[in-house]
Amino acid sequence: MVGRSHVPFIPSPRGVVGRLQLVRNGWHWGSRPATGSVGPVRTFKDDADRRALAPRRRILAASIVLVAVTGAANAWAYRPFDGTDADVAGLGDFEVELGPVHWYSQNGSHYAIAPATVLNLGYLPGCELVVDFENFVGIDTPLGQPRDQLLDTDVLTKVVLLPGVLQGVGRGPSGALELGPLLPNVNGESGFGASSNLLVSERLGGAVVHFNNWLELTRGSLHVDWFEGMIVEWNVEAPVRPVSEWFVEHEFVANVTTVSGLLGGIWRARDGLDFDFGLREASVGGQRASEVRLGLTWTVGVWHPQSAPKGEGGP
Repeated sequence: MVGRSHVPFIPSPRGVVGRLQLVRNGWHWGSRPATGSVGPVRTFKDDADRRALAPRRRILAASIVLVAVTGAANAWAYRPFDGTDADVAGLGDFEVELGPVHWYSQNGSHYAIAPATVLNLGYLPGCELVVDFENFVGIDTPLGQPRDQLLDTDVLTKVVLLPGVLQGVGRGPSGALELGPLLPNVNGESGFGASSNLLVSERLGGAVVHFNNWLELTRGSLHVDWFEGMIVEWNVEAPVRPVSEWFVEHEFVANVTTVSGLLGGIWRARDGLDFDFGLREASVGGQRASEVRLGLTWTVGVWHPQSAPKGEGGP
């Protein structure tokens, strides 16, 4: 926190695919936005805020139109987690992971995340392109803080390194690597960062376990952030399956540790359409943070290859 004035920031509960942040004594601590990398937050007039929101609304509208005009395909939902699994979207499939509204509170401040969005495209066998962004709307925004911020923006690629149980190749574990740049936020963090996540998924009886080993360089300042997480899905063949996620995250320069747990469920309404919910509680540097997540995953076929190579992705 060297060289920063005491200006409040929005505490974002997602990093690349989700994190919890800390607001303490007017400073913004945590791994995303990056520690020590941004000056004072500007206060924007209403017309400037509306102009900043326009591109986000166009992106969301384009995503909804694409979903509406294309037929749904078979897919494996991957909300409402911060981490992910060692699988990718099928070749030619476009996945919209959409949280229309999340509710998040920490340190006496409350926010609506509307929307929380992840877009996945299977562009090669065993590879997918991932785009993340979240729009934070302050319910009781501190003085001088923009009411709207587009945070946790990134463009990543995930590659299956070891086809296994998730790809229907034998009974061994699946392995994947997800990496790419963290992009500057809108009305938030400036500067670029980097992310790399080594993923291992294994099926144990009626449960599937996914391990996330995540190393990031925070936006702008490029400080080291380390994340270790585990997702557990039970009764994965049932239409409704209970899920949980547990992770520990530490940003070394700020010396802030987050311990987080989520309990929830996923309902497979039909092939290509899943609904989810999650309740999260966390300790962020000793402060309590809570979040309610509601959303859906809708998969559509952008193009349909004649034959899908074995192990390209999908359950």
